[in-house]
Amino acid sequence: MEKAVTKKQAISTSKMVKISILGVMSFILMFMNLPLPIFPAFLKIDFADIPSVIGGFALGPVAGIMIQLIKNILHFMFDNSTGGVGEISNFIVGGSFVLVSSSIYHAMRSKKGAIIGSIAGTIVMAMVGALSNYFLIISFYSNIMPIDVIINLGTVVNSAIHDKLTLVLYGVIPFNIFKGIVISVVTALLYKKVTPILKKR
Repeated sequence: MEKAVTKKQAISTSKMVKISILGVMSFILMFMNLPLPIFPAFLKIDFADIPSVIGGFALGPVAGIMIQLIKNILHFMFDNSTGGVGEISNFIVGGSFVLVSSSIYHAMRSKKGAIIGSIAGTIVMAMVGALSNYFLIISFYSNIMPIDVIINLGTVVNSAIHDKLTLVLYGVIPFNIFKGIVISVVTALLYKKVTPILKKR
């Protein structure tokens, strides 16, 4: 009985170490971002969600969410340039992708499950990103930067953007769909190479 408890504790400790490492990797990747000329300047693509998606697929949805949480807590501690607004947005949007995609993959452990999970995760991330930005995030950002300036950043790249609603429709939603596709493709390329390490006890 005692040996079984010890083994269980070792597995739990090993899992937490893996989650922590992936969280730190994700945090570092947050700084490697770049703006895309077809989207407003404040929407920057990065690969920081990939460790949490891989972790969610290999270790479970809760692990993926924990990796997202670690990433954003660390980013808030080291680069609090948005007063926490950017981190909250990143956690909400990225967490929705991880939760949906990894939950579906764990229900259907196959290539088909991974594809369906990634597609569903992308759709949900776009929806959650739209709702959270429209009702919460953009309003928070307006306390740091005037709302007219935020909207103008969208107008510069797309003349159809002229208010908060069109910013979400023509800026935020397309960006999150594009980001979901990028995350899905890169995860598919890396997962089989990384997962044996993550599943090793």
